[in-house]
Amino acid sequence: MHVRRAVLLALLAATPLAAQSPSGWREATTAFDQYVRSDSIVGASLVYFVDGRIVAEHDMGWQDRDAQVPADSNTIWHWGSITKTLTGIAIMQLRDRGRLRLTDPIVRYVPELRKVHDPYGDVSEITIGMLMSHAAGFRNSTWPWGGDQPWQPFEPTDWSQLVAMMPYTEILFPPGSKYSYSNPGIIFLGRTIEGLTDDDFEVYMEKNVLRPLDMRSAYYDITPYHLLEYRSNNYTMVDGSPKANGLDFDTGITTSNGGLNASLPDMVKYLQFLVGAPGLSVDARNVLARSSLEEMWRPVLPLAPGSADSIGRSYFIYHRNGLRLLGHTGSQAAFRSFFYLDPVSRTGVIAAFNTAPADDPRNPPDAEAAKPRIGVIFDGLLDRLAGSVFPYFRP
Repeated sequence: MHVRRAVLLALLAATPLAAQSPSGWREATTAFDQYVRSDSIVGASLVYFVDGRIVAEHDMGWQDRDAQVPADSNTIWHWGSITKTLTGIAIMQLRDRGRLRLTDPIVRYVPELRKVHDPYGDVSEITIGMLMSHAAGFRNSTWPWGGDQPWQPFEPTDWSQLVAMMPYTEILFPPGSKYSYSNPGIIFLGRTIEGLTDDDFEVYMEKNVLRPLDMRSAYYDITPYHLLEYRSNNYTMVDGSPKANGLDFDTGITTSNGGLNASLPDMVKYLQFLVGAPGLSVDARNVLARSSLEEMWRPVLPLAPGSADSIGRSYFIYHRNGLRLLGHTGSQAAFRSFFYLDPVSRTGVIAAFNTAPADDPRNPPDAEAAKPRIGVIFDGLLDRLAGSVFPYFRP
């Protein structure tokens, strides 16, 4: 290990948390606080970790505003589309066990998709790998109408609802030709996992991902009774004031797309696994082979023509300040989130917010594809972290 890095880690072990963070952390948290205050965010948290150890944590505001419960390390947040990265891991597990290939046509596992209109050829040309990279040509939104009335379901609750829409669904561009974010595509991957394993999606993920990673506060959809005291509410701005939306909501058949809830320390366990932090248990290391993870991080398509940033298999690849970073954002109900990793230095940052800015729609598809203001803010935070925090632990 590089001498400077070894000395830094030794100091971290003996230094109070507030004094451990790299010099750029104050700049990053100042920008974070400015965003939280300017958009009247009720509660938010930001965590930085190195080699599996949380070295800086920054909490602001309330987990529950009315009950005056502050946001802290025990708070359980909703992670929205960050869920997709774990779904991708499950697909790779099944690939590595010989249950499927990334080149397999998705209609082999979801035959209902044969009714989709594909003006560019046969729908059987759409592969599992294309879905993982948002390159299959499906629309962005899960439910292309409604959802804006309080009596309407948060998301489609039954698979039959999506099946009924398939004869009215069109492939929008030649499959595999470009990146275009799609929530339904990930739902079809979740359906594939269920069909191959005879487990409900949530059950498969608990047994094969969450439990081996020791993510004890992590779960999908409705909160278990023993964790309710830690569950964050979420808030939408109405006439300049935050309106509570309630602790729980049913993501329906879109669970594989955005149903994950967990505390920050448990999410750090997931990120520790991704970067291969020292001290991982045998169970954690065996969730997925390192070679398969690195395969997921290879660029498949640029996010836009000429862009240096790209999509891999379920992960986004960003280039900032000479660094190659991996990450994903999340957005569902009024929760917003992101994580970014530097696999070279085995460092990462993860953040969660429980309030939708005033200019956000009620349930935007994802921070990667919509919400221009959120996208600009998250990019700004990433630029600051890449400029003054991530390089601190580089050899």
